[in-house]
Amino acid sequence: MRAGEELPPLEIPVTRTLIVAGALASRDYQDVHHDPELARQKGSPDIFMNILTTNGLVGRYVTDHFGPTAVLRRVAIRLGAPNHPGDTMVLTGTVEQVDGDTATVRVAGANALGHHVTGTVTVTVPPAAPSGGAG
Repeated sequence: MRAGEELPPLEIPVTRTLIVAGALASRDYQDVHHDPELARQKGSPDIFMNILTTNGLVGRYVTDHFGPTAVLRRVAIRLGAPNHPGDTMVLTGTVEQVDGDTATVRVAGANALGHHVTGTVTVTVPPAAPSGGAG
């Protein structure tokens, strides 16, 4: 892990199921995350993803890159353009800073409307244990 390292992009198809399941899993029962008609009445063209689902996807993106021992220390994100069913969000990231076993990663997620999410993630990756074994 080094400053300037780019994480490979991750394309996430934004399905109606992903939006609704993420809202339910995070106990966010706001109608704009599951009821298309009520979302339209409130000015949105359709339901849209909640911030907790986005937060989880950003965390998964970073930990998937750094491996199963990675520990999220801080996730600071800001939402922009909404994720609607049928969108594809593409997450990208760049390691901004490394201090020992801790890195700060700048993350962005974009869809056809623009940036859905921007922010930083601080992650600790403990050093790999020496592999033991008979030799």
